[in-house]
Amino acid sequence: MQSTKRDTASWQAADKAHFIHPFTDGASLHKEGTRIITGGEGVWIRDNDDNVLLDGMAGLWCVNAGYGQPKLIEAASEQLKSLAYYNAFFHTAVPSSIELAELLAEVSPAQFKRVYYSNSGSEGNDTVIRLVRHYWDLVGKPERKTLIARNFAYHGSTIGGASLSGMPWMHAQGDLPIPGIVHIEQPHYEALGSGLTREQFGLKAASWLEEKIIEVGPENVAAFIAEPVQGAGGVVVPPSSYWPEIQRICRKYDILLVSDEVICGFGRTGNWWGCQTFGYEPDLMTFAKGVTSGYVPLGGVMVSDRVADVVENGGIFNHGYTYSGHPVACAVGVANVKLLIQEKIVDYVREDAGPYLAEKLATLNDHPLVGYTDGIGLMWAIQIVKDKSTNALFDYDKQVNAICREFARKNGLIIRAIVNDRMIIAPPLVISRAEIDRVVEITRRSLDETLVELQLRGWF
Repeated sequence: MQSTKRDTASWQAADKAHFIHPFTDGASLHKEGTRIITGGEGVWIRDNDDNVLLDGMAGLWCVNAGYGQPKLIEAASEQLKSLAYYNAFFHTAVPSSIELAELLAEVSPAQFKRVYYSNSGSEGNDTVIRLVRHYWDLVGKPERKTLIARNFAYHGSTIGGASLSGMPWMHAQGDLPIPGIVHIEQPHYEALGSGLTREQFGLKAASWLEEKIIEVGPENVAAFIAEPVQGAGGVVVPPSSYWPEIQRICRKYDILLVSDEVICGFGRTGNWWGCQTFGYEPDLMTFAKGVTSGYVPLGGVMVSDRVADVVENGGIFNHGYTYSGHPVACAVGVANVKLLIQEKIVDYVREDAGPYLAEKLATLNDHPLVGYTDGIGLMWAIQIVKDKSTNALFDYDKQVNAICREFARKNGLIIRAIVNDRMIIAPPLVISRAEIDRVVEITRRSLDETLVELQLRGWF
C-alpha cells in the first residue's frame, strides 16, 4: 500500500513540520523544498511530480539489485505472512536468519563461517569495537583496547561509528572520538603521493600504520579498521601495494584486521568483497547496504574462525539488538544473495559494466574542470579542479561540486557531491551499457553548464 497521494507542496510542508533529516542543513533544505521520491524501477526513480531520474548513487550505495525486483518484494511479503518478527535471544532463531548466515558463509572468504547480525553498518562497526575488545579480554590481553582507523574514513554515525570515522566535522559535534580510537592518514595518492610512484606511495601509506602502532604500543592495539576503497571519503582507491603491506604489518604485530565492506561488499568492486579485489584476508568484515539491496535495513559482521571460536566459547557476550537477525530482513537478504548468484551480477560488474563505466568516464578527462577520474568496479569519483596542470582545487566554500550536482539533477541524473570537490557515481549493479552512456552524457552536459556558471561568477 502506497502513501496517500498528495501534492508536492503538501508533502514538503509536512516534512518541514515533522521530519529532521540526516546530515542536512534544515534551514537550507526547507528553503529549497524537499524532493519527494515516490517510485523506482531498475536504475530509475520517480518523484511526486512524475520527473524520472537515473539514480547514479544506487540510493545511498545500496540498491545493488536495482529497484522493483519482484523476488525481493515477494520474499518480504511471504515472510511477513508467516512470521513478521521474533528475536534471536533466549536460545531461539528463525529459518531465514539461519539460511542467510549459510549463504553469507558460502560467498565469503574461507575463514568466515559465522555472522553476527545488526541493523546497519553503523551498528555493525559498534559491534566490531565491542567484539575485538572482548576477544582480547578472553585471550588474556585486556590492555589491547585501541582501534586504529583512517582520516576521511566513514564507518557510520553512531557514537562508536562516528569515532571510527575520520571526518573532522563529525568529531566536532559530540566530543568525538571516544577514547581508544586513533587515526592515520588515508592512502590518497593524488593528494599525498607527490614525487613517488603509486606503488612506492602504497608502501609509504601502509607504513603510517606501523608508525602509529609503535607510537601507541603494539601491546595496546586491538585492531585496524578500514574500507577497501574509501567511499564517503571520496572513492579513494589505494595502490596495489597498500593492502598486502597492511596485512603484513597487522600479522607482524598480531593485530586484528577489520575490513569495512558496507559499501564495497556484494559486488560493488567486481568481487563479492572488496578484500578479495585487493588481495587481503581480514579477521572481521562489516556489511550492510548491499546485503538486501537496501530493501530492508540489515547489517552485520562476518566473524573469522580465529575470533568466533574464542568468543563463542567465552561465556555470554553482552551485546545485541532487538532486531538482530530480523526474519523479514533476512528473508530479503536470502532472496537478494540468491539473485546476485543466479543472475551472475557480480561477474557482470567485474567483466562488463565496471570496465565499460571506466572506459566511458575516461572520456571526461579532457574537460576543463576534470583533473582525473578514479575508481573500480561500479564506484567512481570525478575530481573537479580549478587548474588541470596542478590539480589545484577551488576554495572549499565555493562548493563547485554541489553546483554540478544540481545541474545533473535538473538534467535527470542523481550523482553525489563529496569532500574536496569530488563527484561520485555508484549506480545499481544492474545498470546497462546504454544507461552508462546516459550517465556519462548527462555528466558531461552538467560539467559544461557548471563551467559556464563559474565563468559568469568570475571563478574560472
